[in-house]
Formats: sequence, C-alpha cells, structure tokens
Amino acid sequence: MTEPADRRLLLVHAHPDDESINNGATMAKYASEGAHVALVTCTLGEEGEVIPPELAHLAPDREGTLGAHRIGELTAAMKELGVTDHRFLGGPGRFHDSGMMGLATNDRPDAFWAADVDEAAALLVAVIRELRPQVLITYDPHGGYGHPDHIQAHRVAMRAAELAAEPAFRRDLGAPHTVAKVYWNRLPRSVVTERFAVLRSGALDTLPFDEAAEPGDVPGLVDDAVITAEIDGRTAASAKAAAMAAHATQVTVEGPWFALSNGKAQPLFDIEYYELARGNPGAPDGERETDLFAGVPGTVTKL
Repeated sequence: MTEPADRRLLLVHAHPDDESINNGATMAKYASEGAHVALVTCTLGEEGEVIPPELAHLAPDREGTLGAHRIGELTAAMKELGVTDHRFLGGPGRFHDSGMMGLATNDRPDAFWAADVDEAAALLVAVIRELRPQVLITYDPHGGYGHPDHIQAHRVAMRAAELAAEPAFRRDLGAPHTVAKVYWNRLPRSVVTERFAVLRSGALDTLPFDEAAEPGDVPGLVDDAVITAEIDGRTAASAKAAAMAAHATQVTVEGPWFALSNGKAQPLFDIEYYELARGNPGAPDGERETDLFAGVPGTVTKL
C-alpha cells in the first residue's frame, strides 16, 4: 500500500480554468516537490463564453456541449501542472454552471448557486476525509469578483472543512479530519498596480489584445496588509502559462499576459498570494509565509 505524501493540498474551484489562473504556479510547484495536490471543481463551466470562432458551436446558445469540452481542457491543464488528482464535486455534471449573477441560469434547479450548501458540502467532506489534506485553498466570501459559483464554492469549501472535523457528522463518509490551514486567493494592490503600469507603458503595443483591463477587474484584489502568504512560483511560470492556454475556449495567453473572452489584457502572476483564513500562521507577526505548510506538524518545507 502506497504511503500518503507528507504534504497534502486540496483546492476547491468553481469552473475549469479558475485553478490555473489563480493557483497554477502554486499547484505546479508543490506537485513538483512531491506533495499530493488535489483539485475539486464544482461545475463544468457550461455557461462560459467561447473565444475561438472555430469552437463557437460549443456555446450554450448553440450545441450546448461546452461543459463536456471543458473536461478535456481541464485534463490537459492538469497534465501541464503535474497534477494527477482532479475531480468534479459529486461527479461531472452534478452541478450546473450558474452563469453570471442575476441571469436566469442562476435559478436552474441543478445550478450550483441553487444547491443546498450542507448537501454539497457533504460531497466535499467525503473527499477531505479520504485525502486528509493539511491545507485547503478556495475563494474569499465574495468569490473574488462576485460570480455566484465562486461565492458558492467558498461557502461549500468552508462548510466542508468545518463538517469534516466533526466526529458526529456522517460517519459513513470516513474518519473525522481537521484541515490545519485554509487559505483564500488574494492579490496585493501594489503588485497589481505595478504590473498594469508595465502593461500600459508599452507592453500592450506588442500584444494581440485591443485594450487593457483595469486593476479593479482582477479577482481578489486587496490592500497589501491583508496578504499573509506569497508563493514564489517563478520556476513554474511556464507550466502555469501552458495550463492556462490549455483552457483555450476561455483564455488566450501571450507571454506573461492573458485575456479572457472580453479580450482585455491582464498580467499572468507567477508569484501567487493568499490570506490565511483559518489556522495558525507559520511565520512571525508581520511577515508573510513563503510555504503554505509552514508550521503544520509532520510536514517538511522543501527548499
């Protein structure tokens, strides 16, 4: 029987592509160091817009087969990151992409936004108790930018972390497990401002994008003081870029820049930032952690 890795990281995301954009460098870094990196994606992203004209037939207002196609994109992205454990919450298609806030798709009976949080969390509890991760990454309460599925992924992940540790909850799902540290995806305002300044100072002229996004368009943007951890993923930058490019229906990558379906350029961040939401910090007061497992008993920082 194979012994579990001493460091186990679980990420909970709303749609395929979210993981590569937010955490691709972190995932590739830890996977390359021998940590067990697992991804749970909550929907297939069926309501996403489609960038390449030759794939426009997949769109929800045409064939409606985008979700099935994005399973393949996610598989390709995980191969680029070296991640072999990726699953859909409750199985592929259990929860449908809810679409942007306020759309009629929010009210579909199978929409993730409409799901009972405790019922969806129980599905994630089973994964947590199976994998027994010390660290979990998900979104902040606003979902980074207010998408209903991102907000719901936050709610489900936080509730599942709570329920997984409760001995009386669903003994049939496995032995209780306490996740030592829960992080939310964040980006510091100073870094985002600096990178957008580079973009506007001439970089945009060399790119196939018509205009630049605004710093405020970046999900998870916060004041620098909110950041408690930064993971230097510069050695994994090419893997992150390749993983993002694998989500070709949703993302166009050009060097250290990318654009979503709106065609607006924004930076690709190879240093990724987090806020510790639960657990004990592994760095002195006033300093940022450089390892998400810092301070977790039984784990060893890989230099």
